[in-house]
Amino acid sequence: MMGREIQHIDILSHFKRQYKNLPIEIQKIADEATQIFKNNPHDSRLRTHKLTNFKSYWAFSVTNKIRIIFEFGNNKNVFFYSIGSHDDYKKI
Repeated sequence: MMGREIQHIDILSHFKRQYKNLPIEIQKIADEATQIFKNNPHDSRLRTHKLTNFKSYWAFSVTNKIRIIFEFGNNKNVFFYSIGSHDDYKKI
């Protein structure tokens, strides 16, 4: 998936609920980070990395404290599972 554009992001209901509970300014930053992610999921600004404790999950940074947890699907599709702090990883 290195350097390829994302065609579709599936946003799961858990992610939607967490996103709605974020402050508006963090939502805006998350939206900007998602646009960067769609163009290049491994853009260095996102600090995209594989999660060691979760088999097929990855994460990228929205802010220093907020991350989006996702999974690469088939055909340039991605699933967004969770958005939140490092502690929220346990809740996906």
